[in-house]
Order: sequence, then C-alpha cells, then structure tokens
Amino acid sequence: MSRHPPRASGYFRTSYAQDHALIQTRLEWLATAALAVALCGVPLIASPFLLDLATQVLLAIVGALALALLTGYAGQISLGHAGLLAAGAFTVGILFKEFNAPFWISLPAAAVTGAALGVVFGLPSLRLRGLYLAVSTLALHFVVVYLGGEYESKRGFSTGIMIDPPSLLGVSITSGRAWYLVMLGAAVVALLLAANILRSHTGRAWRAVHANETVAGALGINVAAAKLGAFVITSSMTAVAGGLFAYHRGFVSVEAFSLYLSIQYIAMIIIGGMGSLLGAVLGAIFVTLFPYAIEALVGMLPGSQRYAGSLFAVNYAAFGVVMILFLIFEPLGLVGIWRRLQSFFLLWPFKQRPVGGGRK
Repeated sequence: MSRHPPRASGYFRTSYAQDHALIQTRLEWLATAALAVALCGVPLIASPFLLDLATQVLLAIVGALALALLTGYAGQISLGHAGLLAAGAFTVGILFKEFNAPFWISLPAAAVTGAALGVVFGLPSLRLRGLYLAVSTLALHFVVVYLGGEYESKRGFSTGIMIDPPSLLGVSITSGRAWYLVMLGAAVVALLLAANILRSHTGRAWRAVHANETVAGALGINVAAAKLGAFVITSSMTAVAGGLFAYHRGFVSVEAFSLYLSIQYIAMIIIGGMGSLLGAVLGAIFVTLFPYAIEALVGMLPGSQRYAGSLFAVNYAAFGVVMILFLIFEPLGLVGIWRRLQSFFLLWPFKQRPVGGGRK
C-alpha cells in the first residue's frame, strides 16, 4: 500500500491515518500554505476600512464555529448566542472597570463565565428538544442583557463601559494591523480546536446524539454528558469571542447585543452550510460582508441619498430574502456550492454518472 493518499481527487482514503489527517494531499498543503501567506499579507496592502472589515469577519468566524459545533454537530438548537457574547464582553468590562484586570485574566474569566452559563442553560437540554429547547436558550439572552443593563445604570455608565486597549509585552494593541493579527490567531485557534474536538471521542458522541439519541444511548454513549458538554464547550468559546469584541471595540453596551445578533449567527451556519466547519467560515464571511454589499449597491442607484434613511430596512428585507432563498434552493448552503465546484474540477473532463446508470 502506498504511503501517500491517492492523487486523483484526494477524497479516497485507504488508512485510518489518512482519515484523521486534517490536510491530506500535496495540493491541500500548497493551498493551505498559500492561504496562510495571503492572510498574513493582508495588513500590508489593505486599507484601514478593509482591515477593520477583515477583523470583523475573523471575530464572527469564532462565534460561528462555536454555534456550528452546538447546533450543526451536537444538534442542540440555541437562540442565546448573543447573550453568551454579551456575557463574555461584560465579564471583561466589569473586571477591567472594577479591578483593572489585564486581558490574560479577564479573557479566561470570560471563558469560565461562558462555561458556567453553558451548564445552567444546558440543563434544560436534558429534558427539552426542538422548539422548546430553543425558547429556553432564548431566556439566556434576556437574562444576560438585563443584568448587563442593570450594571450599566447602577454604575452610571450611560454610554457603556469604556475599556482600555490590552497590552502584550508592554505594547498596547491599538492599530488595525495588530487587531487583525490577534483576531486571525483567535480564528485559527478556534478552527483547530473545533476540528480536533470533532475528531475526538467527544465529537463522535455529539454526532451520534444528533443522529439518534436512543441509538447513541444503546451504544454506551452518555447522552446527558454529551449534551451538557456541547453547551459548556461552545458557550465558553462564544464568551471568549465576546471578550475579544469588547477589547476590540473599547467599550461594552447592551445595545450591541440585540436579538438580531443571534439571528445573524444562526444565518451564518444556515447560509454557510449546517454541520460543516467550512460552512461556518463561509457563512461568517457572507453575513458579515452582506450589509456592506447592500449599502454599496444602494449607493450605485440614481438619487441614492433618498434611500439613506431606509437603508437599515433594506438590509433587513434583503437578509430575510437571502435566508429564504438558501433554505429553498440551496439547503446545503455555500459549502454545498463549494463541494460541487470542487467535484467538477476534480472529475473534469470526465462526467459523473449515477450509480444505477441513466442517460447522459
């Protein structure tokens, strides 16, 4: 048996080692290296606006990966994603304001806060499913936002909690380039963490529970522990993303964590492709850039100044239409489109015919 995987397409695996490898073929190694060089080179050529946009995308990827693990792989529906982001952000803000805590204390504290909330709001998942579970997680959003608003009003922070930039090795992280590199590192760590979780016993247990809880239990999987673990791990990841958001923006306010934010993250994993890490990444890119694309298109219309007041409503409407179109015509999301394109180029110039035969 050859030590190297087949080079025809890269999808035919002949050993467990190949099946567990994150990068399998030489072409994938070259593509990964080229992507790494391109991502690291973005700060050298991008304008401040584009750099900030890329930073927003990278931050959204962290949160989208967490929700993809919880909903796409573990099968636990959650509408409280914005509440977890708010919990991490307010943890960072409160620790900084009250104790002047540095980021290497506040970010782990945000992760612990998220894990604790994952336990509290993951317990209903042991008895609830579907819509009932989604409604129970929705309570997380309202509870966290209410407590955050109470803290702001009691302490007199009417415009939000101001946070100084974090410092690393005595250097403050303030420039757009520095924040881009920080968020790039966070996104890469989140992606590697998610990929390795899915390759572990925990990830396999999540998939089994998602497929059929009864069968998973019969196979010896602790269904309750798997569900609760999914909430704890993903809530911790999301809270860290919220903490990074607080540091990047320099302030925390309840207005930044509306219910619409939860809907946006759900849209990321639906539009990108449910049950796929690549789909979560593609969905985060699409949903983050979509409002800017709509604004650019409206700006190209004759007399665009007249539509400035209704731009927010146009964004809402267009966002809803895009979600409906994906659900109807492309349920596999952007990752489904990517896989079809990939298969076309891998099989070209040969045509792929049905297994049972059929006409050309």
